[in-house]
Amino acid sequence: MLGTILDVVFVAMIILAVAVVEEKNLVNAVVKYSLLSLLFILALFELRAPDVALSAIVVGAIVIGIFLFTIEEVTR
Repeated sequence: MLGTILDVVFVAMIILAVAVVEEKNLVNAVVKYSLLSLLFILALFELRAPDVALSAIVVGAIVIGIFLFTIEEVTR
């Protein structure tokens, strides 16, 4: 059961990673990146690594905030 869930999460991560790279709108790319980060954190919890998942949550939140702030500043 766990292998099937991880397989689905990994395939979804690959699809989202390609979608992030191919996205032309930067804000939409950041939203897709945040979904990719969420799937990564889900995979870490499924692999029984909650400490790494919590670290990924913090780092992901900071990176997404920096991305959005930078996009806002550049488009002015």
